Amino acid sequence: MQTIQDHLNRTLTLPHPPKRIISLVPAITETMYHLGLEDKIVGRTRFCIHPEDKVQQAINIGGTKEIKLDRIHELKPDLIIAEKEENTKEIVETLEQFYPVFVFEVKSIADVYRMIADVGRLTEREAESTNLVEGIQREISHLPNVKGKRAAYVIWQRPYMVVGKDTYIQSLLTEMGFTNPFTALEGRYPAVTEEDFRQAELDFILLATEPYPFRKKHIAEFQAMLPDVKPVIVDGEMFWYGAKMIQVAAYFREKFSG
Repeated sequence: MQTIQDHLNRTLTLPHPPKRIISLVPAITETMYHLGLEDKIVGRTRFCIHPEDKVQQAINIGGTKEIKLDRIHELKPDLIIAEKEENTKEIVETLEQFYPVFVFEVKSIADVYRMIADVGRLTEREAESTNLVEGIQREISHLPNVKGKRAAYVIWQRPYMVVGKDTYIQSLLTEMGFTNPFTALEGRYPAVTEEDFRQAELDFILLATEPYPFRKKHIAEFQAMLPDVKPVIVDGEMFWYGAKMIQVAAYFREKFSG
């Protein structure tokens, strides 16, 4: 029997190591597969798309904000993985009436390391989780240094929304040396205006491919609005936390070196 606290300080008691796991968090689903848990993952959301060659083996139980409870009951999970921002409080409260639900809260690189360690502890993959954390730490040490550059990370338009404080994405930008002027605003994903962009004295404007699907066609729009700022399309999946982080250094060196 294992008693453990999740990231919201909720106490879970697991009578045995979990053998039937449902993950409601795409980045953590990918991380669990990386740790070799494919034979333990029985359910995942439709947004859990990586690793492509394995994830289809798990049953689709809905989305991150709405679930198919009857399908979850059919799977008889002995552990459900959730995340405070990714999933709703209502989903967690519904599921915890029936199953152990471990809720993560990932707002920084340090939180990612804690998440990976806790997944390893929950699933008896401590050695694998330690190796992954060490690999990510090596990768992080090779990120490009853009110290002094000012950047906004845009996730939506009409209204424009950007990444703000207390987010994993902001933590990664900070690690590279970027200054994000919008961390001074209230909220983790504040809405901003064209005038806000103009007054921010930006060097880069990062246009993410998710959740809003920014593409090359949007570059001209931002060039017209901000002629002295360099717009860059960035793959939103490269800002997933967890196993994806072992790819970040090469990707961002290509984007921002030189």
